[in-house]
Amino acid sequence: MYKTDKIDAKIVDLLMRDGRMPSSEISRTLNLSERTVRYRIERMIQEGVIVVSAIVNPRSLGYSVVADVWLEVESDALQEVARRMTKFECISYVAYAIGETDVSVQVVAHSNEEVYRFVTEVIGKIPGVRKTTTSIVPEVLKDVYQWSIPDSACASGDSEEKSDRTGNLASEKRKLE
Repeated sequence: MYKTDKIDAKIVDLLMRDGRMPSSEISRTLNLSERTVRYRIERMIQEGVIVVSAIVNPRSLGYSVVADVWLEVESDALQEVARRMTKFECISYVAYAIGETDVSVQVVAHSNEEVYRFVTEVIGKIPGVRKTTTSIVPEVLKDVYQWSIPDSACASGDSEEKSDRTGNLASEKRKLE
């Protein structure tokens, strides 16, 4: 497992704000050598900690409706149904789930009617799908590509920082207050 530190986390935060930020600007911002920044970015890419990728904004292309759809599936059809879900262009996310439903997908569409037709006429007719539950998502406040390296994942020699990280649950509870 890759060991991150606060410097890695700060580099990632800057790249999340601007994925095209040059290493020279990151190095000036963090008071590091450009070589160090380039090395750390390359190492995090090689270790799979970060992925450099373009992120499409569906709304800018007219896909203004997002829906989460949960599927109950026959147990012997789970993998096949999930695999089939990955083939649809209007589905942006597919995952197995544990709990009341078996597969979770996210649909992007031009309208509520388009979501309804896709769920009832396409997903609902796939062999093995027993039931679907759909929720329209009016606004996404935080998406997966906005998830940053948590402080608790950063290695540190500073005992004060370590005690701060071990109190992670307390820290998360304070954010709710």
